[in-house]
Amino acid sequence: MKTFRIAALALALTATVSAWAQQAPQPWTYKTKQLERAEVDALLAKPEKLVVLDVRRPDEVTAKGSFPVFLNIQAKDVENQLAYIPKDRVIVTVSNHAHRAGAVGDLLTAKGYKVAGATGSEDYESQGGKIVRIAPPAKQVAAAAPN
Repeated sequence: MKTFRIAALALALTATVSAWAQQAPQPWTYKTKQLERAEVDALLAKPEKLVVLDVRRPDEVTAKGSFPVFLNIQAKDVENQLAYIPKDRVIVTVSNHAHRAGAVGDLLTAKGYKVAGATGSEDYESQGGKIVRIAPPAKQVAAAAPN
């Protein structure tokens, strides 16, 4: 019975360490600066000079929220949609925890865009920033055709 308890404890400990390792923050490996809340707030205070580029999927934006105004182009599509991204404004890229945003920031910088940095909407919110929740569009029921 004692062996069973030790095995169960070891299994529980392994599961706990594994879960912790998955949640541990990934190291920042991008040239684009990872922005803290105060830096993002300073940029948001000058909206006429800024573009917030959210690079997440629409379902992520709906589930996790974003900034009050943003341009949404998924990370995988950014290079093909450069014409839609203004070059005359500073850009803040956004993802959940800034890693996709950092990669896109590096891409945009290489293409001649002015990138202030990258942030994660979840990181920004956990630092006390206000994220706007976006309600998904209501499903429309097709009206029955009159006879």
